[in-house]
Amino acid sequence: MATRDRLNRAALLVAAGQGRRAGGETPKQFRTVAGKAVLAHAFDALTMCEGIDAIFVVIGPGQEHEARNLLATRPVAAFIEGASSRRGSVHAGLEHIARCGGAREILIHDAARPFLPPAVVRRLTDALNGAKGAIPVLPVTDTLVTDDTGMAGAIVPRSSLRHVQTPQAFHFDAILSAHRTWNNALEATDDAQMLRACGHDVVLVRGDERLFKLTYPEDFEKAQALFGNGRRTCVGMGYDVHRLTADAELWLGGVRVDSEFGLAGHSDADVALHAVVDAILGALSDGDIGSHFPPSDPQWKGASSDRFLIHACDRVASRGGAVEHIDLTIICEAPKIGPYREAMRQRIAEIAGLSVERVSVKATTTERLGFAGRREGIAAQAVATLSLPALF
Repeated sequence: MATRDRLNRAALLVAAGQGRRAGGETPKQFRTVAGKAVLAHAFDALTMCEGIDAIFVVIGPGQEHEARNLLATRPVAAFIEGASSRRGSVHAGLEHIARCGGAREILIHDAARPFLPPAVVRRLTDALNGAKGAIPVLPVTDTLVTDDTGMAGAIVPRSSLRHVQTPQAFHFDAILSAHRTWNNALEATDDAQMLRACGHDVVLVRGDERLFKLTYPEDFEKAQALFGNGRRTCVGMGYDVHRLTADAELWLGGVRVDSEFGLAGHSDADVALHAVVDAILGALSDGDIGSHFPPSDPQWKGASSDRFLIHACDRVASRGGAVEHIDLTIICEAPKIGPYREAMRQRIAEIAGLSVERVSVKATTTERLGFAGRREGIAAQAVATLSLPALF
């Protein structure tokens, strides 16, 4: 990979192991769970996390061909050959990223923990505002004892113990320095351990039970049972308002509406589609329309809002989900929505890839109360119902 500008946030996905404890001849990162390779699950989970500019994948010797096939349609920044130990593999990945220009922050994640909820990454990156490193942990709830040659020994106090998970988040320069200065005579199984040895604090954030590690055959059985066939229903709500102006076209629900007034906004200001987009993103827990299409970005000036809805629906599809129903309410005194209602239903259904029977468009007034009643603007609210795999 050619040298380029420094990344803001990169991810290093470590998939270089052989996974012999998992059983079978196939390394565990290449085995299939819930219809998809473990490596693909892990990569896709990272792509769904906000703010990651590039994902680098560390693989073992002779594994690149299979890894490329499994991730053929995905935007892998580079495949990096790892080492005989996890520490060596991570170090190789960090050095590769450094040669490509480096990054401000780095997430180091094990492919063997493929079911990563985006909320964990948000907690980690927020914690980096006040520390050089952050790791996700879970409390220890079981009673712990020492093993005295097969007999129960002393009880180990558990109140201050935590299970450590990945991804682990770091300031890139700090963790790279920790790897470069580590005593090679010592083995480290955890990157945070290396950062702490350099005198830096590591913040603990709440992990997630779904981030369990695939190590033994029973772990694969558990993953298949949890995620193989399960679906869940998610509902999101969106709301948007735009001001009426005399010098703009009026677009509502993807349809051009005859009116002496239009809506002011950075894009085409289609308040109805914006509410639908926010409802879908809300059901995904995936931010809002402003975080995906910031008004400060000139490329979205005057943009057609159907692009925003296509993007939101693509986000659903990328998670193996489907939009099941959209319910939209437009709030205004004028113009009359009735003559355009069916055209809006048809257009929203077309953009979202739905049958028109799954799209509802309604309109109401505010009885001349408030900004809508004074004809200063138009508001819209929407509810989107999604079906998603249980693992997200």
